[in-house]
Amino acid sequence: MHYEGMIIRPPSEADSILLQVTLGCSHNRCTFCGTYKEKRFAIKSDAVIAADIAFAARHCGRQDRVFLCDGDALIIPFARLLSILRAIQTQLPWVKRVGAYANAKSIDLKTPEQLEQLRGHGLGILYLGMESGDDETLRQIRKGADSQKMAAMGQKARAAGLALSITVLVGIAGRRRSQIHAEQTGRVLSAIDPEFVGALSLMLIPGTPLHEDHAAGRFELPPANEMLAELRTMIAATNLSNGLFHANHASNYLPLRARLPKDKAATLALIDKALEGRIGLKPEFMRAL
Repeated sequence: MHYEGMIIRPPSEADSILLQVTLGCSHNRCTFCGTYKEKRFAIKSDAVIAADIAFAARHCGRQDRVFLCDGDALIIPFARLLSILRAIQTQLPWVKRVGAYANAKSIDLKTPEQLEQLRGHGLGILYLGMESGDDETLRQIRKGADSQKMAAMGQKARAAGLALSITVLVGIAGRRRSQIHAEQTGRVLSAIDPEFVGALSLMLIPGTPLHEDHAAGRFELPPANEMLAELRTMIAATNLSNGLFHANHASNYLPLRARLPKDKAATLALIDKALEGRIGLKPEFMRAL
């Protein structure tokens, strides 16, 4: 495989064939993210992608999922992306699902019919980094879309039959807007009604604008108990028809996995116990990205 630089994939894609079809992120302006700062965005050549699919055909027969790297593979123009999916179907016929990161812009650039065609050729799930449903927070972190756009694009992907896994960031609004961010994020998640939500707790990365804001006193990171209270408010405000809400990433202080709405009351009660000190939180040194 022709991998360039650091490869990032969702935890649920740990056993997938990682096919790097783009370099970096088409947006790459988020203040909290340092993942792709050293990469200039580009779509890899057809020849390299074809060679990697051929490699997977020879060596990856036991893996039945493919994940398209890097940060926003859905941004690839429709015809080229469809060609890649067709090559996967032809040469890796045992693959059951293809996944990719997406953002509001890349979903917007595809018509509903094009999204349906991509789904028909194996694209099964999109991973959308929403981070927040609070417009001021989205503006501050330079996400490139407001909450209305996030909701509309999430609904568009769902209407095309694509599964959606949305990432949100606990702590991203700082202490001042913590609860507003939590409530508004729950509102937007409810409007989209995704199959999966993954909540991560913010960890400041040296070299990013948000880290610099924190060092200069312009951004105040909520302490552990306030992050947990924020997560509680977010879950309370989130109404899903039958979605999994995960907060079991290595960055989280209290690992949680709840199917909503069935497990909401029990999950909120568990968080309350932790806030009261009856359940211990993960020590800071054990947290990781």
